[in-house]
Amino acid sequence: MFSSLVSSQRIPAALTPLAEREVLVALDPALTGLRSVSLLRVEGEATVLSLSPARAEQLELSASDRIERGELSARLDRAGMVLADPDHLFYLPLTEQAVLREEPWEGATRQLTEADAAVFAEFTAQAPEGDLDEAFVELDHWLVVGTFCGERLVSAASMYPWGETLLADLGVITLPEFRGRGLGRATVRAISAAALARGYEPQYRCQLENTASAALARAAGFALFGVWEGLESAG
Repeated sequence: MFSSLVSSQRIPAALTPLAEREVLVALDPALTGLRSVSLLRVEGEATVLSLSPARAEQLELSASDRIERGELSARLDRAGMVLADPDHLFYLPLTEQAVLREEPWEGATRQLTEADAAVFAEFTAQAPEGDLDEAFVELDHWLVVGTFCGERLVSAASMYPWGETLLADLGVITLPEFRGRGLGRATVRAISAAALARGYEPQYRCQLENTASAALARAAGFALFGVWEGLESAG
């Protein structure tokens, strides 16, 4: 259903069936900072704990270890590590990627550059503060796309590479009075097509309680891959 790039980045090659509430440990030297510990519950499959070697040493874990979720929580507590609230993690199925590569952009949707600083500043001034904090859409990100209504920017999405991977993390904001018109969907599909053209895999994350964002992900062609938790803080 999903590309081999997603599978290789997110699921250990040696994954075998796990007992209920059992977690498989995977080591990744490329993981740094708050991503040095992450827990992924793959939809319909298994739970994988990805660690940098240093974090694995702190937690007294090794590659391919299996650990009960309760014991993992206890070890995280002892190490002073706190996981952030979980996110839904969405990716584009291969069939949807094929459609998207051939799909023309909406006429009012285009890539944004530094020349759009004024309209982008006006857009962010009008966007709800909570949306700005959660979506993290910035004009200086790796890739930025917007949809206009006349001369007014009403929906914007931005992406940046996820660490050292070929995953491109996506955030999107549509001004409240322009929602329900398909503008957010057009923006997400356009920026996703641009990322695919650059050889990157679009990654859409949103908090579990953000049902509107999850609905937008599905409307834009994404499918749920799993639930992801990264570090909020670490001792």
